[in-house]
Amino acid sequence: MEQVARTSNVKKRNNVRKLTALGMLGAISIILVATVHFPIIPAAPFLEYDPADVPILIGAFAFGPVAGFLLTVVVSIIQGMTVSAASGGPIGIIMHIVATGSCVLIAGNVYRRNKTRKTAAVALVIGALTMTVAMVVMNLILTPIFLGQSMETVMQMLVPAIIPFNLIKAGLNCAITFVLYKSISHLIKGE
Repeated sequence: MEQVARTSNVKKRNNVRKLTALGMLGAISIILVATVHFPIIPAAPFLEYDPADVPILIGAFAFGPVAGFLLTVVVSIIQGMTVSAASGGPIGIIMHIVATGSCVLIAGNVYRRNKTRKTAAVALVIGALTMTVAMVVMNLILTPIFLGQSMETVMQMLVPAIIPFNLIKAGLNCAITFVLYKSISHLIKGE
């Protein structure tokens, strides 16, 4: 009986540690998007780089793709209602969930199967490419509504702006995650 109680207490402590770590990663993500954001493609100044996906990717690597995706949803909603409220409202929230969520789910699933540096690199490359493809689709669907432009106008922006932007943003965030994760993972997991 005493062993069962100890096991239950350990599980509760681990769950509290996990929720606390995910909450801190979410807060860091929101702080990053509020303080570090700038356009990188002159033809589309509304496309701004921010490193907010780095803590979310770290959360996905540390606690799994589902935890990373749930963190994405929470951060996207909070961010969309506060620091990024002027950039699209519900459209911005949906775009962020699809962009980051696609990357997190793919990269997190690949990484959890074999947690090595090589697998992490492969997972992040596949995640960045997945995010880029997902954002091409989402931009074709939602950008005409957001900008009040025709589909043809948005299609003309794909090669010079939308695809390079998403490759750069996802690539930078995945590279930063790759550099940081192993050195801080033990802190996040409480090991």
